[in-house]
Amino acid sequence: MNVRRSIAVAAALLAVPALSSCGFDVQTNQAYNPTVGVYSKASAVEVLNALVVVDSNSAGKGTVIATLVNSDLAQADKLTGVSGSGESGPATFTIQGGSVEIPAGGLVDLSETGAVSVDGGKDLMPGLLIPVTFTFERAAQVTLKVPVVTNEGPYAEVPVP
Repeated sequence: MNVRRSIAVAAALLAVPALSSCGFDVQTNQAYNPTVGVYSKASAVEVLNALVVVDSNSAGKGTVIATLVNSDLAQADKLTGVSGSGESGPATFTIQGGSVEIPAGGLVDLSETGAVSVDGGKDLMPGLLIPVTFTFERAAQVTLKVPVVTNEGPYAEVPVP
């Protein structure tokens, strides 16, 4: 019985260094975005799941969707501009109403409002990535390479011009 107990204790002692070597930088502690869109948390306003939704029947026109999260708990912010371009030149972005209010500590889901439309010509085709810059009244600008998708599946309800 003592031999078995000694073997079990020895096995446990050998396993301790291997089990404790995982540390605090393991993959399960890393940020993971399981969506089609891209994100940035580098500004006071985080841009989450950003992408452009186009209708496969209307060439070159689409809607920019993203969730804008204002991490400033004291002051509201505004999305005041969206710009970008494709390989053949600049795209034209329009914010309905001129800006989008983002409440302090709150969020705005652009997919529900259809607030930002884009006309990008032939550069706005599904499968492409286009650079898009989000400009805010208070927070730093955010520039992302945003994927272009069609208004099918989970994006079927997104209003497209």
